[in-house]
Amino acid sequence: MDTESANEPKRGKKILPRIIILTVVLIAGIYLGKEVWYAFHHEETDNAQVEMRLVPILSRVSGYVDKIYVDDYSNVTLGQLLMVVDSSELVLQLKEMQADFNQSASDIENAKASLTNAEASLVYSKGNLEVIRLRQTKANNDLNRDKRLFEGNAITQRQLDDSQSTADVTNKQLETSQLDVRVAETRLEVMRSLVGKAQSQADIKKARIDQQKLKLTYCRIYAIAEGKLGKRNVDEGQFIQSGAPLFTIVNRQSQWVVANFKENQLKNIHVGQLVDIRIDGFSSRAVQGKVVSMSEATGARFSLLPPDNATGNFIKVTQRVPVRIEIIDAEKYKDILRAGISVVVSVPI
Repeated sequence: MDTESANEPKRGKKILPRIIILTVVLIAGIYLGKEVWYAFHHEETDNAQVEMRLVPILSRVSGYVDKIYVDDYSNVTLGQLLMVVDSSELVLQLKEMQADFNQSASDIENAKASLTNAEASLVYSKGNLEVIRLRQTKANNDLNRDKRLFEGNAITQRQLDDSQSTADVTNKQLETSQLDVRVAETRLEVMRSLVGKAQSQADIKKARIDQQKLKLTYCRIYAIAEGKLGKRNVDEGQFIQSGAPLFTIVNRQSQWVVANFKENQLKNIHVGQLVDIRIDGFSSRAVQGKVVSMSEATGARFSLLPPDNATGNFIKVTQRVPVRIEIIDAEKYKDILRAGISVVVSVPI
């Protein structure tokens, strides 16, 4: 009896390690089985990140920064005033342009007055031409009558010569008057052209004034989207050039995921398919998405220098294709979604 009692603890000590090993093997088998089953029923990639619209805020005028009303990573609303550029120089330029425009208005009035004078001169010249034409007709008629009278010895040679002289003078006066009319007509066209030119110059100066006023509005820079600012690239008193980037607004109204799947995974992925998204650091938060589009080219095709497989020694490399995924109920996850953070995307198949 004592011998049997002594052997029982020894058998117990031998069985316990076996039970532990069997349990570990069973757990490992279940885990590996689940992983294998998951791998056969899902396409997964960790080459994915959250994307958001990055809205650049640029300066449309050059000048010194007068005041900045926001700081790094500030929340901004649509239409919020971000900064003001000093507009003193632009205001002085506007005053100079307005004075020049007023001078142009005076030039237009002067040109219109000259045009009125030219029109009156033309009317006068035409009237004078009609008078000369009547005189010329009368002088020619008198000459013809005096010639007949002279042939009948009714008048003297001197009277005939006087009639001839009067007719010659009126003919020359008619030619001169016709030339005056042509000159007056030409001068009228010139005056009309000058009025049009003065009006065009005034329109150009008015357009420049409007452009200058528009530039003055650009001195106040507003947010063109709602979101959160990135790093501020400007300080008060700094001189900025037109087109210089000042801020970047992360538009939190647009959020999606770009997953770069291998080319041999695409056969099981199609538009409209639901996907599971795991966010690094927040793996306990279940996020769902939906495939909305797939790129027509691999990521390498969009690089600055796309690889050319026809040159050098060819080595086959599995390419990746960007897939755009819409986040379902993205509003619920705004507290954890950040542009550029890594995620793991899994597509059930």
